[in-house]
Amino acid sequence: MSDLIAKASIDRRLAEVIAPVIEGMGFELVRVRYMGGKTPTVQIMADRPEGGIEVDECGRISTEVSAHLDVEDPIEEAYTLEVSSPGIDRPLTRLKDFETWAGYVAKIETDELIDGQRRFKGELAGVENGEILIEIEQGTIGLRFDWVSDAKLVLTDDLIRDVLRSRKDAGQIDESQFDEIETIIESEDDARLPEQKD
Repeated sequence: MSDLIAKASIDRRLAEVIAPVIEGMGFELVRVRYMGGKTPTVQIMADRPEGGIEVDECGRISTEVSAHLDVEDPIEEAYTLEVSSPGIDRPLTRLKDFETWAGYVAKIETDELIDGQRRFKGELAGVENGEILIEIEQGTIGLRFDWVSDAKLVLTDDLIRDVLRSRKDAGQIDESQFDEIETIIESEDDARLPEQKD
C-alpha cells in the first residue's frame, strides 16, 4: 500500500480492512486518513477505476465499510466515517494517477530537498522508469515516486472543463436535472433614463 494512500500506521491498518471491501464493490481506494480530535473521523476517498463516482455509491461504500470496521475493530473509540469522491482537484496517490492526469497542472511535495526545493508545481508529463515527470520552469524533471510526500491536481479551467465533459460523455451528468439558465441582454434603449418632459 502506497504511503500516499495511507500515511500513518493507523491509516495503513484501516486500508488493509477497507481496500478489499471497496475493490470487491468495483471501486478503488484513493486515500484513507484517520483524523483524531474530540470526534475522531475516518476519511475515505474512493473512485471508479475509470473515474467518476456518484453520491449514492459513496453511501453504499460507507455502509459496507462500516460493517467490516465494526467486525475488525481497528479503532477503539467512537468515530465518524466519511466517504467521498476525490473531487476535481484530486490527490494523486498512486503512480498510475500521474500517468492518467498527464497534461494537467499538479503540485508535488517531496520528503527530501531536491535541487534545493521540496515543492514543485508544473504540468505532469507522465511516468518513465518509475519516475514522475513534471514540467517546471527549468524544464522537465523526474521525481521518484517514493520521494513524494504529497501530490494533488491544481484546479485550472482546462481541468474543470475536461472533467465535466468526460462526466457528461459518460452519462454521469444529466443536464435535464439543471434549471435552464436565462440570459437577459439589456439593450441600450432599456438602459437609458426616462426622458424629462418640459
